[in-house]
Amino acid sequence: MKTFTVAIVQYNCRMPDQALNTEIGLRFVREASTLGADIVLFPECWITAYAFPDIVETNLPSNEIEDHPDFKAWYEAALDEKSESIQAFQEIAKELSIGVVITGFTKGVNRPQNSAFVIDRNGNIVLKYSKVHTCDFGTERLLESGTEFKVCDFDGIMLGIMICYDREYPESARILMLKGAELILVPNDCEAMKPRLQALSTRAYENMVGVAMANPPGENAGCSCAFSPITWDHEGKPVDNTIVEADTMTEGIFIANFNLDELRDYRSKEMMGNTFRKVIAYSELLSDQVKAPFV
Repeated sequence: MKTFTVAIVQYNCRMPDQALNTEIGLRFVREASTLGADIVLFPECWITAYAFPDIVETNLPSNEIEDHPDFKAWYEAALDEKSESIQAFQEIAKELSIGVVITGFTKGVNRPQNSAFVIDRNGNIVLKYSKVHTCDFGTERLLESGTEFKVCDFDGIMLGIMICYDREYPESARILMLKGAELILVPNDCEAMKPRLQALSTRAYENMVGVAMANPPGENAGCSCAFSPITWDHEGKPVDNTIVEADTMTEGIFIANFNLDELRDYRSKEMMGNTFRKVIAYSELLSDQVKAPFV
């Protein structure tokens, strides 16, 4: 039986202290290694914390934001592939022969982006994904959105990444499936998790992909989880596709074991995913027009 083990980290790095958050993260990687994990999944914006400059509270015009000293300092603190923190996770990945999905604000063209790096067992960055669906109704209006969903090969397993608000849009997971993803890993940081867990279970079901999500603990938060795409047994009877679901407050690692043999066999035989889609009827999905009541 070929399995793939995801160590899902449920912990909150609230302070934008990159050295401290890196130190804590490295401890979690070592613990995950002792638990036999193949890859470690961190919540959203781990290294930098999900922290924005005070400028977010002002009403500055968009064209003046990038010239503000607080914004410039925040941008300069953002990560890139050469940042010490990223390199530290690359080094421990190579040392322990374990994968890591580590997150933080990164330098975009003009503004920070909300990004995740997939690091392989050799310490190489095999994917950098920047959040496409930034929360432009809130503080993330200060960010630069990503423009592409990406998939990478990790040990012969096709992994896709989507970050937090991305999972509110079924197109995110669908595109990752169309690009070949077998598992989708979701760094997350938000509350009101009940409907969002249901949505992630649905994303797994409708795309026939495994899904794992890491979320910080907290009241009405937490609930880090993993779902299998397998929703029927061999006799066609419905089964619970939940692999693991954390409570709201517990800090630590939650282990999700994906049976890849069963997952791949199921994907080859069932009728979801990209089997019977009628794409000729989907043209409106490419329109950017917004009509009431969604204005």
